[in-house]
Amino acid sequence: MVKNIVFDISNVLAPFRFKEFLAEKGFDEAMIKRIIKASAMTPYWTEYEKGKLTYEEAIEAFLSMDPDIREELHKAYDSCSGIMGRYDYTEEWIDALKDAGYKLYCITNFTPAGYEQCYDCISFIERFDGCIFSFREGIAKPDPDIYMTLLRRYDLKAEECVFIDDTEENVLSAEKLGFAGILFTGYEDAIARLGEILK
Repeated sequence: MVKNIVFDISNVLAPFRFKEFLAEKGFDEAMIKRIIKASAMTPYWTEYEKGKLTYEEAIEAFLSMDPDIREELHKAYDSCSGIMGRYDYTEEWIDALKDAGYKLYCITNFTPAGYEQCYDCISFIERFDGCIFSFREGIAKPDPDIYMTLLRRYDLKAEECVFIDDTEENVLSAEKLGFAGILFTGYEDAIARLGEILK
């Protein structure tokens, strides 16, 4: 019997507005692609999400990928405020699940700066029963150990958990450990699929 709903945060409970965020900083489409290629598309980004790199070390690592955009990379990441947003449905969804008696948890890949500077957009986690953030644990999805960390820390059984994430690789990793998995493609679809599992 399912007792626990485990969420990813970015693009499930709160939008990760990466391209919009960079556009608002004045970058055109070509430069946005270049910035993303030099940062988020590299292994250094994952190391930053794991808390293995400081902000300064991450920027230097990104610069090693494209030294000619030093000014742009610094401007892109000098503040992360605005990189996360809000979904209208999140609080209602949390209310409904809590009222139905489910425990809520999250496993999410997050940079330290994103957490500190965008906390207002994810403050709903204060209502959760537990959260696992990659930068605190030194591990990131889809590493099986991050899911095991949740289970050990909160004394949960995988077969009593549903995991919801917008990245298929992350869902598959959880399913291999015994979680029921939902690949998030939209709120209405997720509600329907969760309803089937919870019957």
